[in-house]
Amino acid sequence: MKKVLVTGADGFIGSHLVESLLEKGYEVKAFTMYNSFNTWGWLDALPKDKLDQIEIFSGDVRDPNGVREALKGMDGIFHLAALIAIPFSYHSPDSYVDTNIKGTLNVLQAARELGTERIMITSTSEVYGTAQYVPIDEKHPFQGQSPYSATKIGADRLAESFYRSFNLPVSIVRPFNTYGPRQSARAVIPTIITQLLSGKEEIKLGSLTPTRDFNYVKDTAAGFIAIAESDQTIGEEINIATQQEISIGELAGEIINQINPKARIICDEQRLRPEKSEVNRLLGSNEKIKRLTKWAPRYTFEQGIKETIEWIEKNIGSYKADLYNL
Repeated sequence: MKKVLVTGADGFIGSHLVESLLEKGYEVKAFTMYNSFNTWGWLDALPKDKLDQIEIFSGDVRDPNGVREALKGMDGIFHLAALIAIPFSYHSPDSYVDTNIKGTLNVLQAARELGTERIMITSTSEVYGTAQYVPIDEKHPFQGQSPYSATKIGADRLAESFYRSFNLPVSIVRPFNTYGPRQSARAVIPTIITQLLSGKEEIKLGSLTPTRDFNYVKDTAAGFIAIAESDQTIGEEINIATQQEISIGELAGEIINQINPKARIICDEQRLRPEKSEVNRLLGSNEKIKRLTKWAPRYTFEQGIKETIEWIEKNIGSYKADLYNL
């Protein structure tokens, strides 16, 4: 592959993936969400010399015509565009079906029609739900514990069906919890950091007992590329995981100690998921990605957190620390 399309390129992981692809010599077309302000999301934060290397295509993955037009002439596609916030999916599930399932169908149909060489469909560790065993490998059962995760399960199974029915060269890429610069305050790590940096000494969080397997975003981007560059990954679904876990309470404690040891955590009821929807444990197996590719995480958790705090501190104006971000 030389020319690739990245949907969701204006988002957190997508913008980092675009940068990583450019560094490896790919020609990148960035599919961004059309809006009347003509903003390109986090791509607007890139240096001009990088932006000048990117072809921007503004559209909407829910529109099959725009997706097909964007994919013309591309050797491969990294499909990251999605609605991801779990709390928002509780009261707006229709929009998740339209974006996550129908949007993915539009990508698969266009790729099939155009003969695209490689298709990377982005999944999520949330499709597994609370771990029934650990580490969670790719054979773990799926559990739709939120409308968001249910739509991602649906999108994954559509992708599988296009591989099995039409021999479409699909890989399902399944990152565990990614964090780093540019992440929105909907996620727990920026939520903690922004509250602390804004001077708060009472840090509002939901449940502290769930555990997560956190990937630094540059490692996640490297995982996407490693999967795309391996012929052995076609038709496979593959975790990107560190195979290490930390509880939300322990995570918050580490960040508090780095920024303001006087701060304390209080439970904010509106941040709690419904009991049957909470994913209590995520710890991913990375055996498969290491077997099929040369990928391995390069950043320690301490390094990643340090870089994330430094970036948010410089860009604190991009966040609304007083509000609960759905």
